[in-house]
Amino acid sequence: MSKNCLNYKFVNFLLIILMIYFIYESHRIWLGLFTVILNILGPFLIAFMISYALYPFLRKLIDKHIPKGLAIFIIIFLVLGILTFLFILIFPTILNQVGDIFASIITFLKEFSNKYNIYFYAEEALNKTFNNILFKISENISSGALNILGLSLNYVTKAFIVLSATIYFLIDMDKIRLGIKTLLYKNKKLYRYVIVLDDEMAKYLEGFFKISFISFFEYLIVYAIIGHPNYLMLGTLASIGNLIPYFGGIVTNIIAIITSLAVSQALFLKTLIALFVFSIVDGYIINPHIFGKTNKLHPLAIIIAIFAGGILFKGVGVIIALPLTIILLATIKYFKLDILKISKKRVKKG
Repeated sequence: MSKNCLNYKFVNFLLIILMIYFIYESHRIWLGLFTVILNILGPFLIAFMISYALYPFLRKLIDKHIPKGLAIFIIIFLVLGILTFLFILIFPTILNQVGDIFASIITFLKEFSNKYNIYFYAEEALNKTFNNILFKISENISSGALNILGLSLNYVTKAFIVLSATIYFLIDMDKIRLGIKTLLYKNKKLYRYVIVLDDEMAKYLEGFFKISFISFFEYLIVYAIIGHPNYLMLGTLASIGNLIPYFGGIVTNIIAIITSLAVSQALFLKTLIALFVFSIVDGYIINPHIFGKTNKLHPLAIIIAIFAGGILFKGVGVIIALPLTIILLATIKYFKLDILKISKKRVKKG
């Protein structure tokens, strides 16, 4: 009997090895198939994520007795209005300020090397890299507006599909959520788990949008008041930088310091004072007020998550690291008792 059992396990082991080998050898086929499926479903997945992120705002408008159709129109109008404002008015100015920032960094390196007799071997490489970046950006922006003709029909079509699908997902989001709840309601444990994840992601998205909106105007206004020439660029970086906690803010502050030093010592001192004020206001007023009721993560957990995300999935991994960490920690917390029970059983058996 034990012999048959061993043979049975050995056969299973061989089958698993064979399956792994078959999957590896046929990876070009299924990877190509996966790519095709992703290209087909990609716009709809993006649309669903956008509608999921916008849904809390839709609910708030509906709760204020605004008809659902009008509420969806307001949200889509605001989103398209912001994107249009960015592309037509903000991006051309940012493009000019990006050039100023790159020039300021090169000037700073030259002055530093001349003053302290230190030659930066990377100076020429940086100059060439910055020029290439500016050239590539300027290819897509012409005369202060996005050059629509330069975009391929494929991207325009996908953008239209995403927009249309987002509207339909928003219209049917209540039905989608109800359908998921009905499907999972029989399994109470799984149902409560999905509710917990939904609540955690809603908190994250709400906190992110609020802090990004506040950061943009906070940095833009303060830097405009002290006369920093790159105030619009720095405000935009501060807002986008919230996708990457800590590191995004550090990069923005470093750019602000270097570019101010290239302008004048007076602006450099004003920038340092502004950063000191930002650290107090953000650390003790804005962040605790906004994130106090949302996801609470230890700074070390965030840093590890961003580092791991960057290694595994590069740029995209850095951006999705925080929401994935929130989901992972919420999962561990929710199933903590079950995990402990399983561990205790295994210890007893051992």
